[in-house]
Amino acid sequence: MPSATRDQLEVAVSMDGYEARMVQWGDTTVIFDEATAAADPAPLFKGLPDDRCQCEHFGYVLEGEIVVRYADSEEVIAAGAAYYLPPGHLPLIRGSAKTLEFTKSADLNKTMETVNKNVAAGAQPISL
Repeated sequence: MPSATRDQLEVAVSMDGYEARMVQWGDTTVIFDEATAAADPAPLFKGLPDDRCQCEHFGYVLEGEIVVRYADSEEVIAAGAAYYLPPGHLPLIRGSAKTLEFTKSADLNKTMETVNKNVAAGAQPISL
């Protein structure tokens, strides 16, 4: 598939207030994220180095805003902005938001192993 809209992709992740649709092209995963409720997903990243996402993400905020927390700072990225998230970040969802993101598949798969283990053990995002 050389191109796709959000609606053409199957849901890959679905939780209360969050949905991700993904496709892998080459060594990159393209992700359409949609959050509909305020939440702190930090519990899902427990067990990763510094309990933070270790992926590099390149993306664009389509609607709303995302908050990204680092060990020593916090950044708010609003609709219309492109972004780069280096390893060592945690997302925070303050309300509804939609993003389009590009991540190296190998890094994402490694991170998702930990996230999936945490979910299987009962971890859930903290509702805000």
